[in-house]
Amino acid sequence: MSLGQQLYPHLPFLRRYARALTGSQTHGDAYVRATLEAIVASPDDFPKDVDARLGLYRIFHGIWSSSHLDDINEEGTDEDSRQSIARARLARLTPLPRQALLLTAMEGFSPQETAYLTDMTADDVESLVEEALDEIEEQTRAEVLIIEDEPIIAMDIEMIVRDMGHDVTGVAVTHAEALQMVQARRPTLVLADIQLADDSSGIDAVKDILSQFSVPVIFITAFPERLLTGERPEPTFLITKPFQRATVKAAISQALFFDAATSPA
Repeated sequence: MSLGQQLYPHLPFLRRYARALTGSQTHGDAYVRATLEAIVASPDDFPKDVDARLGLYRIFHGIWSSSHLDDINEEGTDEDSRQSIARARLARLTPLPRQALLLTAMEGFSPQETAYLTDMTADDVESLVEEALDEIEEQTRAEVLIIEDEPIIAMDIEMIVRDMGHDVTGVAVTHAEALQMVQARRPTLVLADIQLADDSSGIDAVKDILSQFSVPVIFITAFPERLLTGERPEPTFLITKPFQRATVKAAISQALFFDAATSPA
């Protein structure tokens, strides 16, 4: 099997990670593109002593750690304001804790694997994860709309949101119900499934909400391939069911970290 064939299944998830790390589809995709260009230019430099996924993320981190957001052109997007928000909050949270949190909680790497990717020890990684969760939660407070038709999952998500100190504006089980709740109380974060109780679409509900106002969205779905298609628009934040509580907390923290409407906690 060629190196390209080994890497292909992991690319959608590297893109997800890159977008969550940077808070930007444009920046995240640019870093992934730079990673692939580096591999194509020097295939012999690809790590031989680890599996393809670890090697791919290792190359990505080498590029990420030696680059800056300002090095990537925005091509007319609205990312400038998001960068200024991120820079202000990054002044209170260094990048390493965020990397450790995302690699373990969202990408599922062990502390030992994360240590390899970031040139740290496993103990350092675990300390940084705790630090990231504490610091990010201290910086943000949100009004959260949950769009989820499975009662047990909805209750679990609501508990996670409230435990993080955020308020829940409502739990919608259909497209129409989501729009009604938005009219009654505008959220500052949306957590949405893509397939709802009456066979309506969470994707369509989110599109209708975004047509009214800007709000960060996290999709939580058993069908990530329906959203990671390579076509625009794609979600910046995407969680796969079944999920870990730490994964949801990490995604919420990251989504709010880059959002101007989020109030200081």
